[in-house]
Amino acid sequence: MKRSLLPLNALRVFDAAARSLSFTRAADELAVTPAAVGQQIRALEETLGVILFRRTARGLELTPEALRALPHLRQGFSAFEESVAALQEGQAAARLSIGCARGAIRHWLMPRLARWLEANPDAHVQVLALDGPVDFAQANLDLALSFGPAPDAEGVFGRKLADELLVTVAAPGNPARAPVQRSLGWRSMDGPAVALPDAGQALDWALAGLGEAQVPLTLAADALAAGLLEERGERVPTEDGYWICAPAPQWKGAKVKGLVEMLLG
Repeated sequence: MKRSLLPLNALRVFDAAARSLSFTRAADELAVTPAAVGQQIRALEETLGVILFRRTARGLELTPEALRALPHLRQGFSAFEESVAALQEGQAAARLSIGCARGAIRHWLMPRLARWLEANPDAHVQVLALDGPVDFAQANLDLALSFGPAPDAEGVFGRKLADELLVTVAAPGNPARAPVQRSLGWRSMDGPAVALPDAGQALDWALAGLGEAQVPLTLAADALAAGLLEERGERVPTEDGYWICAPAPQWKGAKVKGLVEMLLG
């Protein structure tokens, strides 16, 4: 019989009934009705072409065929349990591969990831730079921080960090003009301008006192709070934003869920 056709649920019912030699006690264990247990056993007997139980004056009795099969069945269930334990052990090992929009690695992800690593000293984390939308079908990632519209791939969950605003920032007292990163487009200005490849480098430009930079507020917030930068002009709303996202299995897993909660907290 093909693995995909194995009646695993009925075999589990058979194991429970065989241990107690009672459909009623098996039903209590499995949180179903005795009638449901009886139906599963009859369906299993029809599928296998084998009688598993006989009713006697003393109650249920296993047939010789059932007695021969039970040790192998229980070994199989033990192997399933070991497999599940191995999967959960891998989940707890905190080996993570994180994709991150290139400009956000230094100024947003790394400070927060460092705090998580302090609480998870045995973790192993690989960070990969993203230059566009993340494709989980192609990339072997547990989690990603992407910049742009909401992720729309099937089976991918995501949470937006904030309704994003673009801010123009500079080192306090610096009068120079702004570089404008290519990903956010050019804006009209007087005097020379510099195009930098990502928001992180634009922010580094401003922090080094080289001029103004127009960047997402999410990236500039820490430096603004620390007094390393000051805002110039008005904030500009944008439909794009930073999204923490992952495929459903990883999003629901313990190691990714814990990291996401810390990052968003």
